[in-house]
Amino acid sequence: MAQNGWEYSDITPEIDVLAGKISENSVIDTSLYTKYNVKRGLRDLDGKGVLTGLTDISTIKQNKLVDGKLVPCDGELYYRGYNVNDIIAGIRRDDRFGFEEIVYLLLFGEMPTADQLKNFKQLLVLYRTLPQNFVRDVILKAPSEDMMNSIARSVLTLFCYDKNPNDTSINNVLRQSIQLISVFPMLSVYGYHAYNHYLCDKSLYIHRAEPSMSTAEVILSLLRPDRKYTDLEAKVLDMALILHMEHGGGNNSTFTTHVVTSSGTDTYSAIAAALSSLKGPKHGGANVKVYEMFEDLKENVKDWNDDEEIERYLEALLDRKAFDKMGLIYGMGHAVYTISDPRQKILKGAVKRLADEEGFHKEFDLYAKVEKLAPEVIGRKRKIYKGVASNVDFYSGLLYSMLDIPCELYTPLFATARIAGWSAHRLEELINAGKIIRPAYMSISHEREYRDLNNR
Repeated sequence: MAQNGWEYSDITPEIDVLAGKISENSVIDTSLYTKYNVKRGLRDLDGKGVLTGLTDISTIKQNKLVDGKLVPCDGELYYRGYNVNDIIAGIRRDDRFGFEEIVYLLLFGEMPTADQLKNFKQLLVLYRTLPQNFVRDVILKAPSEDMMNSIARSVLTLFCYDKNPNDTSINNVLRQSIQLISVFPMLSVYGYHAYNHYLCDKSLYIHRAEPSMSTAEVILSLLRPDRKYTDLEAKVLDMALILHMEHGGGNNSTFTTHVVTSSGTDTYSAIAAALSSLKGPKHGGANVKVYEMFEDLKENVKDWNDDEEIERYLEALLDRKAFDKMGLIYGMGHAVYTISDPRQKILKGAVKRLADEEGFHKEFDLYAKVEKLAPEVIGRKRKIYKGVASNVDFYSGLLYSMLDIPCELYTPLFATARIAGWSAHRLEELINAGKIIRPAYMSISHEREYRDLNNR
């Protein structure tokens, strides 16, 4: 009996041959991109993004005007006009959780009053439930080793439980968005528990979220067998979620949300598409790469206090001789920021506080040392003198590891935060009802004469 094609785990010789044909016939001469002034990655040669839309949801500042010229400056990030530094400082001053408040800000464009925030939190709790037997029938019956794919499948399946899934009116999309924001922690953590039980042969436990909990507390409570966590742990995670919620309309997953929304499709399809984008190691999956890189560094650098030994390892990374041999120091550099990433500055301070409480001094000092040495090594090896700064992914992996969050959930946590921004951008796209987004691609193929099958 012939085997089912899905049972094959190895590449067959036939696939190797066919893949070779694709490689032969799909290569485009890189000089043509310059010849036809193609903005690869929708970016100019200087790295500036091509303007493709307008947004009122967040602002990224990486330059300032000096004597009539734009010069790089320390990065700044604004949510609906509010500096993220001020938002975080205000929340810390009051010693409270802030994720739900900033979800309100992103969706509705203004800070809530105390009563508005109370009512909105109650609405989130009301929607923090999955359809009956959904966990059993959808999440547990088809466990995946990739949590992002598990979440995307769950999101698409929720379409089937929605009585009005295709309605793109603002009222309906807002309802769908709030529901998804509410259940994302459960989709993420339950998906991990299914993987951990069925594929890793570990114990299975499914906790319920308590109504009084913040989103950060829900995540830690659902994840841990004993449901226990410290106040600092929950509030540092809350801060990390806020910093990952939104980052302009041009990042890959948010732009994906705009593109897919512009076609008129449903909310579940749009969010699944955004999840697929965020999964990529060049986007949301970068935090996993940083963590894995440091685990490799710890194995290969004997003395964590020896700058020269660390520099040799970093040089080996750039020379494609260490870790994944891709020639990259993960967590360094950003597509927009050149001097500094404001999110990284805030997160570093929070990680330091948690490291002091949890006893991770050596690990934090190692990260800080690499953060200092990497730009110098990159400058020497790559002849880059404009400066390379660490980004928000640099310390997030260390933060999650200190919280005993498994590596499989690093990118899903990013998604749990970023869905707030995706939802705001989807609503903005629908309200402004623009044309379907369809950029141009120039064909460089040549016309050929068709031949009958027997004459080829």
